Amino acid sequence: MALFSQLLLVLSTLTLARSATLGSSVVDGLDFSSYHDYPAMKNALERLVAKYPSLAKLHEIGTSVQGRKLYAIQITDYVNTREIGEPRFKYVANMHGNEPVGRELTIGLAQYLLSRYGTDHRVTSLVDNTDIYLMPSMNPDGFEKAYEGDCNGLVGRANHNGVDLNRNFPDQFSSSTSLIQPETAAIINWLKTDPHFVLSANFHGGSLVANYPYDNSPYGYSQGFYSKSPDDSAFRSLAYTYSKAHATMSLGHQCQGDNFLNGITNGAHWYEVSGGMQDYNYLHSNCFEITVEQSCCKYPKASTLSSYWRSNKESLLAFMEQVHTGIKGIVTDNSGAPIANAKVKVYGINHDVVTSSQGEYWRLLTPGIYSVTVEASGFKSAVKQITVTSGAAQIHHVTFDRATRTGSFSS
Repeated sequence: MALFSQLLLVLSTLTLARSATLGSSVVDGLDFSSYHDYPAMKNALERLVAKYPSLAKLHEIGTSVQGRKLYAIQITDYVNTREIGEPRFKYVANMHGNEPVGRELTIGLAQYLLSRYGTDHRVTSLVDNTDIYLMPSMNPDGFEKAYEGDCNGLVGRANHNGVDLNRNFPDQFSSSTSLIQPETAAIINWLKTDPHFVLSANFHGGSLVANYPYDNSPYGYSQGFYSKSPDDSAFRSLAYTYSKAHATMSLGHQCQGDNFLNGITNGAHWYEVSGGMQDYNYLHSNCFEITVEQSCCKYPKASTLSSYWRSNKESLLAFMEQVHTGIKGIVTDNSGAPIANAKVKVYGINHDVVTSSQGEYWRLLTPGIYSVTVEASGFKSAVKQITVTSGAAQIHHVTFDRATRTGSFSS
């Protein structure tokens, strides 16, 4: 009888251990037990849209070489109505098909935001005040070729035509020898949509660091050259926001060969990339984008995915909240009609943003004192000295008087 009791105890212990192992893949109600292949990813996104039709919409941004759709799920409180003054934000993952941790994190983030809307104050505030877009896979063809457990390989990295998509965008310093790929063209066209995105990050694997522009320099592949953008201060702050909120990234020595102070790096200072997506975002739209390397192993085993969610969840939310910093406003004439394509200039920072078709602008800035000028064709410019503080973006509307042809800040 004692032997039977001992056997029952052993079986019970094994059952509990197995349950604990299985349960470890579920975090915050999200199941990270396996990777989503293309049909599973599509179904997961479609189920979320069906379950939360007032908060989520599925967009087809483009098509891969092999005909797979590039899906982005939009999440916001009035998903069928454009809310004036609400900034657009995006996460793009799986640009390299064999680096899929971000693919799973964006799918998980979509579920996390939607399931907690209305009960979690932080999530509700983000969804109410941000037009969020999450693209789990920019390179679905490459993902289908890659294989789980391949930490350092190249299988599936490129698209079906063998082109590295993060070397395929038009570059300010060099000319690409590759034709623009369908996946690249899809992003380029997406960036032209009105209003422009304000903030973005794209996810990679193979290291653990938040990388910011510029990725390239006029000096070619000279490793160690710091290629500073006009908004270097803002980009360093954005990258550090992600890094410091991460479980270990800010320590800077997490992967073999890594040596990143505070877990951030200027792209070219690390190694030069010609034709990168983050630089293109910054130079050809209003969008500030960084590149986040999320895992030492490019394609880790699915059994580790829940740990990546735990490590990145706070970073994903904290970085998204940065879209609501700096200054923002609406530019109109004195009758209230919006003025599109007005330029918002900041003295000492040689990078302008332009207003949307509704006159909206968002200008990310670190705390400090700035001289801000708004220029509109046919008018005398509006100029104001603004003290930017940390926290929520300050609102500064601008009005141009059609009688006097002058502009002024109205707040």
